[in-house]
Amino acid sequence: MLSPGDLFVRRVVDIAIASVLLALLCVPSLILCVCILLGSPGWPIYRQKRVGRDGRLFHICKFRTMYAHSDRKGPSVTATDDCRVTPMGRWLRDHKLDELPQLLNVWKGDMSLVGPRPQVPRFVEHFDSSLRTVVLAVRPGITGPTSLHFRHEEQLLADKADREGFYISQILPTKLAMDAHYVRTRSLGNDMRVLGDTARLFSLALMHKMLRIRSEQPQEDPVGARVSM
Repeated sequence: MLSPGDLFVRRVVDIAIASVLLALLCVPSLILCVCILLGSPGWPIYRQKRVGRDGRLFHICKFRTMYAHSDRKGPSVTATDDCRVTPMGRWLRDHKLDELPQLLNVWKGDMSLVGPRPQVPRFVEHFDSSLRTVVLAVRPGITGPTSLHFRHEEQLLADKADREGFYISQILPTKLAMDAHYVRTRSLGNDMRVLGDTARLFSLALMHKMLRIRSEQPQEDPVGARVSM
């Protein structure tokens, strides 16, 4: 576990980075809110109860990616083929931009930049008792080794008839074990590397997306162009 001094430095880093990013992303976030409203009616920010440090409940903030109130009509996990997700919401999810409002949770102290992903209360009930205390001893994070490993989780759930059952029996135990290992071995240096890996993977995904869009655009035939002149 980190020393009190390391915990203080970690909190200072969280506040500093979250404050800078909130300032830089203020206008883009407002634009995304307008796009969400234009895509489907409903408040653009979605809040959901999650379990934080020491088992305390808090409301996590996300950009709304589903049609209003549709989260009450299906499983608590989402797959790539989930009909509850709006077109704008799918774009946000594919680019992980729906997580940006969680910078507010970091600034408030509910979360950290790096840590285990916070789970809904009903999933925490399925935590192995020997690991629950370990994972819940720290602030949950926006990103972390487990989050990066399971960044394509929605694809894993896409063809499952019982998505919650598959998540609880197959994915959740692995996540819990990875999160416990992270907590037991975490350091400021490792967290900085996780943030770097997160930025790198995000940049690579954005680059691949741009290249794919460019390759799909119709190319002008130079021969045909000469003939038509």
